[in-house]
Amino acid sequence: MDTAILPSTLLLTLLLLVGLVFFIRAATKDRIQTAHLISEQSEAVLMPQLQEYFHSRSYRVAEVDREKNRVIFEGYVKPSLFLAVFLTFLATVGLVCLSLVLFLLLPNLNTSVLGIALLSPLSGLFYWKKAGRVEKVLLDMQKTNQDEPNSLGKFAVTAHRDELIELQKTLNLKLSD
Repeated sequence: MDTAILPSTLLLTLLLLVGLVFFIRAATKDRIQTAHLISEQSEAVLMPQLQEYFHSRSYRVAEVDREKNRVIFEGYVKPSLFLAVFLTFLATVGLVCLSLVLFLLLPNLNTSVLGIALLSPLSGLFYWKKAGRVEKVLLDMQKTNQDEPNSLGKFAVTAHRDELIELQKTLNLKLSD
């Protein structure tokens, strides 16, 4: 094989591995967002629904601040077994590619260079340890006029992006302008 091809292949493989490392790290990153939501129901009807929703999602009430009209829910988010296996698979493929390129580039190395691929389960372990964590959901109810029978329930929720999407779908909530 042409000797100029192997070093460039090694460089590209190393760049791909850098991307893989950042992908694995990004899988554990917090994606906390704040959404201002509106419900067609009043706060008196909406609040029990929100409590039931978060209870069904294994969150518990951690703190209630009646003066600020704020509730903090807390719950443990389990890591995804599928994602842990998938990241381990990707790391295995990447490390096997690196070891094959090293084997071709440095022929005096024996086949033990393929043992680099044995490090791939560390990626799944890294994800599993970092992704499982206690998350908080901050619920701020906005003051509304309780005398009006058709007043909308307005509130702000600070939570993980996926939790906000599921909350909107489940309780049929609209984003506030």
